[in-house]
Amino acid sequence: MQESKKVMSRRKFTQLSSAAIVSLPLMGFKRDFLQNNHRDLKELEVNLFSKHLQFLDYNEMAAAAANMGFNGIDLTVRPKGHVLPERVVDDLPKAVKAMNTYGLKPNMMTTNVWDTTDLKNKTLLETASKLGFEYYRTGWLSYTETKSIKDNQALYAKQAKHLEKLNKNLNLIGCYQNHAGNHVGAPIWDLPLILADSNNVNIGCQYDIRHAMVEGGQSWELGLQVIRPYIKTLVIKDFIWKKQNEIWKPFNVPLGQGMVDFKKYFSILKKYKINVPISLHLEYDLGGAEHGNREISMDKNQVFDFMKADLSYLRQTWQQAD
Repeated sequence: MQESKKVMSRRKFTQLSSAAIVSLPLMGFKRDFLQNNHRDLKELEVNLFSKHLQFLDYNEMAAAAANMGFNGIDLTVRPKGHVLPERVVDDLPKAVKAMNTYGLKPNMMTTNVWDTTDLKNKTLLETASKLGFEYYRTGWLSYTETKSIKDNQALYAKQAKHLEKLNKNLNLIGCYQNHAGNHVGAPIWDLPLILADSNNVNIGCQYDIRHAMVEGGQSWELGLQVIRPYIKTLVIKDFIWKKQNEIWKPFNVPLGQGMVDFKKYFSILKKYKINVPISLHLEYDLGGAEHGNREISMDKNQVFDFMKADLSYLRQTWQQAD
């Protein structure tokens, strides 16, 4: 369960404190609350995955996301990201300053963090906490062949507990993404076994419907029932199956053009009263922006048009869902 009802809203708090954060980026403050995961179902908090804007600097990134109507940015703070882990103390405050300038919340980031014994990970999380972030995506895990799946899960459950403790001290929420392929959590049933011993406040799941459908096919609703208590953030994207070189593979497409039944999915989320921060991913052809390239072959305004179209579809379909 989340912490008790907050006296001051996150938005108001950010408005009052942003000036201090920007001018003194590393003078930490303690937030005495965590964002409620089950907020007003009529409102969506949609953050643009900054991987797709890595051809822009921090100010250009923030200006573009704000002009397109996003609430915030899911900032890549990882190798080859917008902010490099070894540069986090110097560069993360710059990115947050740019976001604050354009009225965007420094609320979500994507990292490779899992190992709490790694000093770089601790520095990254401490810096993010001081700057007002609340949610971050953790690194992915793999099953090692030297251990059974059960033993791997037991090990990762212990590590999750350690990460949860660090997150609690920093008022952060770590979110493990279910990702298709040979990853832990690709079969969504993995994650409750790993997260079951947690307090389910400072660590949970970043639920990705695209990857859930790739792995779960028609049983994705059952997986959603299992993982729903642990969902802290969502990833939104769409896909189709297509044959390439005689092999069937999933290919990403704009929202509404693929296999994800978003109206049904959103209806289920509303039934479960799940309305958590969303990270919008655009993994289809954007001239290299889909891969996080620093230089792209498509006109940036065309890239922005795709982003605005997906954002519009997302908000409209949410409103239409019963």
